[in-house]
Order: sequence, then structure tokens, then C-alpha cells
Amino acid sequence: MNFIKPLIEQRADPFIFKHSDGYYYFTGSVPAYDRIEIRKAKTIAELNQATPADVWHKPDEGVYSELIWAPELHYVEGIWYVYFAAAPNRDIVDGLFQHRMYVLQCNDADPVSGHWFFVGQVDTGIDTFCLDATLFSHKGILYYLWAQKAEDITGNSNLYIAPMATPTAISSEPVLISKPEFEWETRGFWVNEGPAVLIGNNKIFVSYSASATDENYCVGLLSIDDNADVLEPSNWVKAEAPVFKTVTEAKMFGPGHNSFTKSECGQHDMLVFHARQYTEIEGDPLWNPDRHTFVKKINWHDNGFPNFGTPADQAELISG
Repeated sequence: MNFIKPLIEQRADPFIFKHSDGYYYFTGSVPAYDRIEIRKAKTIAELNQATPADVWHKPDEGVYSELIWAPELHYVEGIWYVYFAAAPNRDIVDGLFQHRMYVLQCNDADPVSGHWFFVGQVDTGIDTFCLDATLFSHKGILYYLWAQKAEDITGNSNLYIAPMATPTAISSEPVLISKPEFEWETRGFWVNEGPAVLIGNNKIFVSYSASATDENYCVGLLSIDDNADVLEPSNWVKAEAPVFKTVTEAKMFGPGHNSFTKSECGQHDMLVFHARQYTEIEGDPLWNPDRHTFVKKINWHDNGFPNFGTPADQAELISG
């Protein structure tokens, strides 16, 4: 099996946004965890050569001055936002870092050259470790979807949803929609994180990542009918097996923390994810820089569910 070439090397937690201006915008975690960068290109493939613009650097001290993780870029009613997790230090308390979620804003048309400013924390009403926020709109309502620790639930993080009053504030209590429970969600750490939304075939799908960030990292899937109440936990259905996982023979280990975008023609859903290409990691995998960004096309099963395939399916064109 041929070695699979990354789209972008050493960028974890990748997020690609296809905008109405005809450009793709990319952001992700940089290995130093010290800044947020954005790059743009006319095609997905050209993001590889696009020059990153550092749009925000962490302060030297304060509650959001360390470990800048998993930025996501969103465009809401003519304004750009970046949601990211940050900690006050690198201390681990009760087995966890102390991340909270924060947001930046840019009122200019181009998020790469525009001016970004810090807005503040997105307060979920739960003062615990949280990360990996994303947004989606459904039936005219903007929703916030994220991962957070619950004091009374075993593990590092669960998935929550809440409607938003504004793009920087939620408007109700968080609703728990998933927690680690299956064996494949609890390898190394009990984790549900990195939610991403895909809408199709009269359903809302939420992919998420589970287990430790080594070769055990994998992708699970939640689904709900699009006419059901997304704030009712019992309406969400969890797949009992991961939908995307390590393929050892292809040297694609721990694929996860994905996002979704569209092909240039607009006809295909594209899966954006990170993976490592070796397992010989010294120390904590968090400090290993070699989580690379990959992109592949998603197909659809006859039952209307997305077919993620495997991270070895890189022969498909990413631009079609």
C-alpha cells in the first residue's frame, strides 16, 4: 500500500470552511499551541501551498495564555468568529488541563488580512474543562455544540448542545447528548470530543472523536431526524461502533478530530481529519507534532447515512 501524503503537515484538529467568496479557509492547532493561523486558497489542494497568516497570538499571562487548541472559523451574519480552547497554564488538576472556550471576532471581509480582536469566554454555565466548540444553524436557530467535563460523569469530556442568544453567548442550560460508554470510546481516556456537523438526507449527523489521542483515537457518529427536537437527548442515536479508525497497514493511526467541507463543484461532502503515520511516540502524544491534515471524499450508504470509508481511501480526488 502506498504511503499516503498529507494535505498539510503538522496541523492537528483541522477545520476547512468553504465561503461564498469562492475561497477555502483553513485553520487548526499549531504544534507550539501559541497562536491562531488562517490560510486561504481557491481549491482544497492549494491550501497546501497557501501562506498562513498569524491572526492572533496568545498573551504572555492570564487565563487564556497557554495551550491554544482546536480553533474553528465560522461566518455568522456577515461577521467572522474563531472559537478556541485555552488554559491559564500547563498544570494538570485532577487529571485534566484547565481549558475554557474563548472567541475572537473579525468584522472585515477577509479573515486572513482583516483585524481580529478578542471577545471573551463563551460561558457554558459549567466551570470545568471544556474545548472543541462548533456551530450550526437549524430551523433558524444557531446552536453551540462542544465537549466538556462533568463532575458527576466518569471521564474527560462529554458532548453538549445549547441554542445561542448571540454568536458569543448561549441562551439556555447545556444539554448532554453523548458521553463515553463503549469500549472504543474509553481506551486510554474516557473521551467524547471534537464534534462536527454534517446535514443530509433529512438528518443531522454529529461526528466526534473518542479515546486517547494515540492510535486508539477514532470517530463515532450521532444522528437525529431533522424534524426532531435537538435539545431532547433521547432523540439522538449513537452508532455502536466507530465509523472511522486506524488502518495499520496504511500507516494511518488515530484518525480523528474531523470537520466537513464541500468539494469545489459543491456536489460532494469532504471529510477533513488528522492522523499520525507512525506509533513510536516518546512521552505524551499531546506534545508530538506529527498529526497531519488529510482530506477525503465521503460517500453515502443506501440507508441515507454517511460512509466515511477508511483513512486509507486516499486515491479519490479531493477536489472533485
